[in-house]
Amino acid sequence: MVIVGAGEAGTAAAVALRECGWRGPVILIGNEVMLPYERPPLSKAILVEEMNPGPKLLVTPERLAELAIDYLQGRNVEWIDRAAHTVTLSDGAQLAYERLLLTTGARPRKLSVPVAPESRIATLRTYADALAIRQIIRRGCEVVVIGGGFIGLEVAASAVSRGASVTVVEAGPRLLTRAVPAPVAELIRAKHERAGVRIESGAMVEGIDAHEGRSKVVLADGRTHLADLVLVGIGVVPNVELAQAAGLAVDNGIALDETLTTSDPHVFAAGDCCSFPHRLYGARMRLEAWRNAWQQGAAAAANMLGANRPYENVPWFWSDQYDETLQIAGLCREENVPVARNLGAKGHLFFYLAADGRLVAACAFGSLGAIAKEIRLAEIMIVRGLAPKAEALANPAVNIKSLLI
Repeated sequence: MVIVGAGEAGTAAAVALRECGWRGPVILIGNEVMLPYERPPLSKAILVEEMNPGPKLLVTPERLAELAIDYLQGRNVEWIDRAAHTVTLSDGAQLAYERLLLTTGARPRKLSVPVAPESRIATLRTYADALAIRQIIRRGCEVVVIGGGFIGLEVAASAVSRGASVTVVEAGPRLLTRAVPAPVAELIRAKHERAGVRIESGAMVEGIDAHEGRSKVVLADGRTHLADLVLVGIGVVPNVELAQAAGLAVDNGIALDETLTTSDPHVFAAGDCCSFPHRLYGARMRLEAWRNAWQQGAAAAANMLGANRPYENVPWFWSDQYDETLQIAGLCREENVPVARNLGAKGHLFFYLAADGRLVAACAFGSLGAIAKEIRLAEIMIVRGLAPKAEALANPAVNIKSLLI
């Protein structure tokens, strides 16, 4: 079994193959010269803690040895020969596979406007990226974040927490346009503004120039922002080039069926790089979330061994914003009926019902202790296809657990 990509999905798959009873070789290939690590801390703990805590490892060397997982680090897969069932590595080595799993992830989307080579631009995807950003953000420096999505806002929170002056420039009408409903986006915006972050929505970037060792962000309306660092967080692009070159189908990522199998029955994929049909939502989707990557990796491993089980886990997202947490179960769509539940000072909780009354999503922002259990219970209701009464969902006196039956 050969796994290309040593992030959350690939590492989870390697471990799951052993836990599912596979006794043959397991080869995990990663392009970074370090052990597999978690990415969520890169925009949080790595940036803000006084002493650099180092990467949070997904698996230790001892665990890799115990499971007899052969980890090839610092190497790329250059070519897949589907007919011969081999992959060719960047060092020229060839490896044979019985089943192949692609967990190639995604890369930060680049700006489509002119950018001066001397300007100080950063993206955040790797531990090395986080270290470079950490060295710059400090008291007195000016940071411009382009993009009001999860990564941009998490870096903004970390930078302002370290004393930096932060401006978030978002092209859309509001923050987190694709990720959360408008009421939740407004709560998060208010949280950032109270912390001192300046947020400019509806602001189009026209270019980035170099100016006396700093960067000058030029907006379409003529305004400019000088910055010691410009963080670009405008989304990611799935890494599909290897799959495309091998002739595999691509549709907003490597195209999979419900069992996470590609157009080749011997090749599977998981994580940020792939799209798949989801029965609960009746649509093909690609998810960029650490829990999805981990769960898909484990599910793909089981299916590589013949389980043939559809992947139907409820999408789940999470983001820390200062001392509060955002959690989302399911997919919030504009056509869904929102139901607000008052949690008082502890947070805000919104449920979303489909036209037939089924609960299809829940979104909460507040203290972890106040919202985590509620979101977990909502996730169970979504899985079961329950249609709780809107009045009961809205009433804080009604225990949500009582709605599971």
